[in-house]
Amino acid sequence: MITQALLVKITTLIHFSILFQSTPIFANCTCEPQDKDHQKTKHEALAYKLVAIASILCASALGVTIPILLNKFKYLQINDYSSLNFLIKAFAAGVILATGFIHILPDAFQSLTNPCLNNSEVFGSFPFAGFVSMMSAIFTLMMESFATGYHRRVELRKAQPLNIEENDGPQILLERTNSSTLIRHRLISQVLELGILVHSVIIGISLGTTENPKTIKPLIIALSFHQFFEGMGLGGCISQAKYRARTIAIMVLFFTLTTPSGIGIGMMISKGYNEQSSSALIVQGVLNSASAGILIYMALVDLLAKDFMHPNLHSNFKLQIIANVSLVLGASSMSLLAKWGGT
Repeated sequence: MITQALLVKITTLIHFSILFQSTPIFANCTCEPQDKDHQKTKHEALAYKLVAIASILCASALGVTIPILLNKFKYLQINDYSSLNFLIKAFAAGVILATGFIHILPDAFQSLTNPCLNNSEVFGSFPFAGFVSMMSAIFTLMMESFATGYHRRVELRKAQPLNIEENDGPQILLERTNSSTLIRHRLISQVLELGILVHSVIIGISLGTTENPKTIKPLIIALSFHQFFEGMGLGGCISQAKYRARTIAIMVLFFTLTTPSGIGIGMMISKGYNEQSSSALIVQGVLNSASAGILIYMALVDLLAKDFMHPNLHSNFKLQIIANVSLVLGASSMSLLAKWGGT
């Protein structure tokens, strides 16, 4: 009886030791680079990546150029306060808002709370993603405020003619107002593009380093629609800024080529890149947080608040309802892509 009882205790002890030893081994494996598939799978993944580059390139170019073309051709031109313009801008703002809240910010929280971080207890004890996003939004507000204030002070310091006829006064004021509005539109378009480009690079690198064809397949469609909708929002802001043709071409090229370039970079560094390393997680988390803060601020303050408080919208109840529906439709469409894309 003593021998049998001792044997049971030893067996139980061995079982418990195996159970508790296997847990950290499994946990550590999740932070290591995933094993590469066989050569056939790599070739298949490479083919899908090339398809993704072409598809995303075309979708980005199409999305960002549509609003610009609508304002370039006279017979397609849309007035800033027309009903169609309100609807397009509301839809685009919803897309950008959903990009910040649904696509970028959750990824930032996931990166900065990942257990694979070396200082996971430090990052886990404070919501760094939310903090960086908040500070990014505040910094965007400050930058926009200082830039607008500087421009208005410069306008006020300009020398005025001594003899001004009564009919010239309002015209001068109108020119100043138009100039300030134009500067604001240009600042909005530049900051918005910056926030979008940061996120586009990250998702491009993530796709480029992926070696699983089953993961890449749904990303091709999801990211193509993602870039198309984002491009429409950015294109609308660029068209309002009334840049010269050269500046428009540069901004369009930057947006169109960023994600495909990110895919190319990811393909080049895929062998030595570990997206679960502490440095990669921190960089991705901080950049995504900053990008989310910029996009959320721009969508709510610069795109939605200005238009939804406009008298032209308040005086037309039917247009007000349709604009709200367009906003919800844009946000819902972009949010739905997160189900398949995970971006």
